[in-house]
Formats: sequence, structure tokens, C-alpha cells
Amino acid sequence: MMPTKRSNFDETIILIKVLNPITLLTVDTSTTIRYLDKATLAIKDEFKMSILHARHTERVVDFTTHANYFVTLSQDAREAKIYETKSKKNVASLNRHQGEISCVVMDPKDRYMFSGGDDGGIFGVDIRTKKLALTLPRHLDTVTDIAFSPDGDIVATSSYDKNLSLFNLNLMLPKGKLKAHSAPVVKATFLSQNRLLSIDKKGRGFIWDILTLKVVAKLQGIHDDVTQIAVAHNSGFLFLGTKLGYILVYNLDTYELISPRYIKLEAAVSVLCFDESTKRLIIATDGGELFAYDVFENKERFEQFILEKKYAQMLHEIEQNPLLKYTKGFKEFDAAWEMALQQAKEFLERNDKTNALKVLGAFSAIASKRQFAQKLVQEYAEYEKFLMFVKNKKISLAYNLANMHPLYRETKVFKALEAQWEKTFALAKKYLLDAKMSNQAQEVLMPYRGISEKAVLIQELVLNIHVYRRFRASISQKDFKLSFELVKQNLFLKAYPEYKALMNYSDTLYIKAQTLLSQGDTHAAIKIFRLLLDFEDFEEEAREIILDIENQHKFFHAIETQNSIAAYNLLDASPIIQNTPDGKKLQAAWEEDFEQAYSYALNRDIDGVKTTLQKYMNVRSKNEDIALLFSLLHGAQLEYAIKQHIEQKKVENGIKNYILYYGLSKEIKELFYLFQANYPESKLSIESQARGDRNKWRPSMAVETIL
Repeated sequence: MMPTKRSNFDETIILIKVLNPITLLTVDTSTTIRYLDKATLAIKDEFKMSILHARHTERVVDFTTHANYFVTLSQDAREAKIYETKSKKNVASLNRHQGEISCVVMDPKDRYMFSGGDDGGIFGVDIRTKKLALTLPRHLDTVTDIAFSPDGDIVATSSYDKNLSLFNLNLMLPKGKLKAHSAPVVKATFLSQNRLLSIDKKGRGFIWDILTLKVVAKLQGIHDDVTQIAVAHNSGFLFLGTKLGYILVYNLDTYELISPRYIKLEAAVSVLCFDESTKRLIIATDGGELFAYDVFENKERFEQFILEKKYAQMLHEIEQNPLLKYTKGFKEFDAAWEMALQQAKEFLERNDKTNALKVLGAFSAIASKRQFAQKLVQEYAEYEKFLMFVKNKKISLAYNLANMHPLYRETKVFKALEAQWEKTFALAKKYLLDAKMSNQAQEVLMPYRGISEKAVLIQELVLNIHVYRRFRASISQKDFKLSFELVKQNLFLKAYPEYKALMNYSDTLYIKAQTLLSQGDTHAAIKIFRLLLDFEDFEEEAREIILDIENQHKFFHAIETQNSIAAYNLLDASPIIQNTPDGKKLQAAWEEDFEQAYSYALNRDIDGVKTTLQKYMNVRSKNEDIALLFSLLHGAQLEYAIKQHIEQKKVENGIKNYILYYGLSKEIKELFYLFQANYPESKLSIESQARGDRNKWRPSMAVETIL
């Protein structure tokens, strides 16, 4: 692939936005904002903010839809500043994070600016009022990305804590957490309204269904750090840019890898942007280069080759650009091949090899098609003999020949043979169920005894007629557990219509149960789901649904009896409960208390933290969040003690205690730098201290002061 346009800049571009049909907007690491001509990549206008972004692997600049406002981090990354683009006036600022801000984004409806921080916090500023409007659920580590669903209603946040969180901006309520990654999650992007892509530091890419909160697919072929993602929604492609300069491309419908090195660049990819109107992939690299690629490069020539049936040239174009396989022209080629194949088979069934070869000859320039055509003709070499066997009712010989030439099994003649077998076998079963008519069963099955595949079924039927009787009886008595146990021990039963009817019945039960569930009739639904426990295809899901329903009942009982500990434990374990009115109310109360306790923690107010969190101390699911608050409180105590320059030994003891409780976190490392600056004579080494783990902290370990 060769770029259609390219340009060079002094500094790395960190943002590209398609502004309108003729203009691209770009921002570089010095926050130089440029308006480029989309066709030529030439500069039309620019202005400089002179804010240097040393850290830009996450989003540190973003614009509203029409670029009326933009947000950028301050040079020290401690503050997010919103500017009116036209006047360059700073209209709002946010500096509520403890430590650096890691990323900033504008939501697609131009309502909010969100900032995520190294402290795990996420704040939303109302762009209209320029005031803090909301706080999203906090992560336990650095926020790495913030993504929005296409309609802007759902926001997803990813973090170094290995999790993603979903929040409904319409309802102003958490939607759930996504947990599957075993490494820090570094990127998140919505692929559609209900599909979310997340990528971690180990190169694992998961596709999530945000309705069920489950992984539905995994991306294969990622062997490098993913730096940027672009989605071509209308064209059906997903592009990943990497640190080594590769562009990977995936099929957005199947999530299969189309090409692991669709494009190879000399430097790391700093930005990826897909322009739907021009079908151009726009790429910026760490070397300051900007490229535009036509993803359907040479499409017209490619389709002309197909029109003229120059298939060898067509294949050459696909080798140069594999995305051409997804054009209308290639679909027409596929349809032409399938039609030719069907016609050739019809000719061969009539023993007309000449016309069969003539039909397929148009594709002879393609080696794989040519070989397939030759094999097809060879397969039909004995078809006339097959027809003769059928005509003379030499069924055994006909089946043996069909087994040697599998394509014969697709013919109308063979399908008619199979239909007759089904009728005969059903009649034999009927005879065998009546002991007086067993001889007639033997008689009707006699022509099939020389056919190996049928002989096995016949033998199993004759030898296991008592099993078949039990199987039928278990179904009629609705003892489905016994039915499936018999099937496990006697796999031949799967070939019988009773088994198929049983599976259809299970599908009907499942649909009925789901309907009742959607209507809110959980009592009737749970009865059906208990029946489905006997059906192995539905057992696991039925068990999960039953557990969810039972947990809902327990939750509502806990609410009625004011058992908040049980209610919160059940709430945090179930996304379904989280979406109930009571669940939302309880979650909102927790969020409010958490923010209050967070504020107390930053101000070293131990009594405020303890009083606010008192009712949550025995809620197991809140342990990690409470640990975060106490770690912030104790961190604030240490910072105050260091700045007040209290006794060195006491501060050293506090640092040791902090590491013993919460581990060697980024927060304590930053505090240790401050400690070293204020106590240069100290020989304390934090690396040699006994380490705890914030994830294993329990409220029983809470102390008033870390000193």
C-alpha cells in the first residue's frame, strides 16, 4: 500500500479530527492546532497554544463535534483547561485530581468534558455551565481511556486496575463492570452501540456485549503494543496502529484478522483516523509524518478486471490490497463462481462433462479454482455407475460409491435415497416396538445391512430396542434427566426424531421462560428454568438465571428488612439488580457517601471517613473501595507530616506502615520522593520493606493514623 498523500511536521501529531467535507483538524505535542485541506494535507490555518505534552499515549487534547470548544491538559498535567476555540479564551478549568490527569475527552453530544486521572478518579464538567456536573465510579488505578457509545449515552472507562466500567449518562447511573483482562487495560473503543473493544498491555483484545457484560470474541494476531484504534463503521473494518509502526486490519462483522501488516511505517503510530466520506485512513507517526491511504486503492481497475473476467490480474490486485475482497465487485465475482459451480454440477449430474468444463473454464486463471474444477470433474467420473445402481435398486452399492465420492451425496438422487431410508427406519422402529412384528422389521431393513453407516444404526436399534423404549417412555413421562442420561450412554439415540423433538421442546421452553422474565413474572419463569436444568445445552445458563432471580428475591427481602450489608453484597454481584429501581437508589446512595468520604480522606478527616463508611464496613464487595479511601487518607496524613517536617523516625514508620498495608503503589513512590527532598539524611529504602496488597486490605485493618 502506498499513501495517496503525505506531509511532514516538526512535532508528533497527537490528534486528528475530520471537521467537515474539506477540512482536517490536527494537534501536535506542543498543542499547535492546524486546519488542513483534506485533499492535499496542506495547512489552511493554524494557531499555537505552546503547551508541551510530554505524555501523550492517552488522549490529552480533544474537541467538541464542531470544534467550538477544546480541552487540553496543562503542561504539568495537573489541570484540564477548556477553551473557546474562536477566542482562545480559557472558559473553565478542573484540578480536582490527586496527581496527574491521564486523559481528557469531549462527549459526542457536546454536553460534557471528562477527565480521568492517575488517582482513578473521573470527573465531568458541563460544557454549557462550565461547572463540575458529575463524578463517574472511581477506578483503583490510573484511568487510561474514556470511550462513548455511538449515541453518546454510554461511557466506558478503562484502567490500570485491569477493569472497565460502564456508566449510563441518560440515567446517571453505573451500568456495570467488565472483568476479563489479566493486565492493565490501555484502550477502549465502541465498535457499535452494544459492542465494545478493549485492549490490554499484553496485547489481548476483547469484544464485549455491553448488554450482557460478557466477552463475545477475542482479537487474534496482536503481537505488539497497540497505540491507536480507528473504526470504519460503514465499511466494516477495524484498524489497529502499533508501536512498531504496523497497521492491522480486522473484519468488523466477524472480528477475524484480514491482514497483520496491512501497512508498515517507519515509526510508532501516534494517531489513526478513518474518514468515512473519502474511505481514507489517515495516520500520524511519532516521526511527525502524516499519511492518507485510500483503503480501496485501485478499486476501479480491480472491478474492471472482474467485469472483463481477467481473474489473474484481479488476484494480483488483492495481493496488493486485501480490502478489495470486500468490494461490491468481488461479491459479484463470488456470486458468478457459485452460479458457475452450480451449473457445472447440474451438467455433471446429466453426465455432460463438456458443458461443465466450459462453464468452469472462465475461472481457469485462478489456480485454486482450476484445481477445484478438475477435482469436481474427476469426482463425477463414476456418476453414471451410481445412477445405474440406484435404478437397479442396488442400494448398498450406490451408498458405497457415494461414500467414495462425497459430492454425490449433494445430488437430488442421493437425497431421495436418504428420504426413503428415513421412512424405512421409522417403519422398522414401529415394528420392533411390537414383539409380534419384529420379523417384519428385519425384512424391511434387509436392503440396508450392507451399508456400513446404516448397519451400525440397525444393529444398535435391534440390540438396544429396550433402551429406545426407555428413552421414549422417559420423554412421555417428562423425566428429561433420564432422557439425556440415556443419550449420553447411547449416542445412537441422537439420530432419532424423538431426540430432535426433545431439543425443539427445550428451545420452546427457553423462549417461553425468557418471555415471562421480560414480563416480570419471575415466579413462573423460574419454574421453567428449573425444567431446563435437565437440558445440558441450557443447564449452565438456566442455573445462572435462577441464581440471578433468587438473588433478586434475596435483595428485595434485604431491602424490606433494612439489611443493607446483604443488599449491597447482592447489588455489587449482579448487573441485573443494579438496573432495578431499588438497586439504582442504593448505588446512588453509595456513590454519594463515597464522594463524601473521599473528600474527608483528602482533608485527613478520619472521623468523617469512619462515620460516612460505618454502614459499609461489613460489606465485602466494598472492601477495595474502602481500602482506596483509607490509602488516600493515610497518604494525605503522610504528605502533611512531611511538609510539617515532623520527626524523621515517625515519618519513616508511617511510610513503612503504608507499604505494609497497601503495597508499593505509585502514590507512596511519589510521597517518598517528597520525603527524600525534605529528609535528605534518611537512609530508608522503600524497595526493601515488607509489602502488603491494597486488594487484600480489610476494614478490620483500619487505623486512625498511619504514623
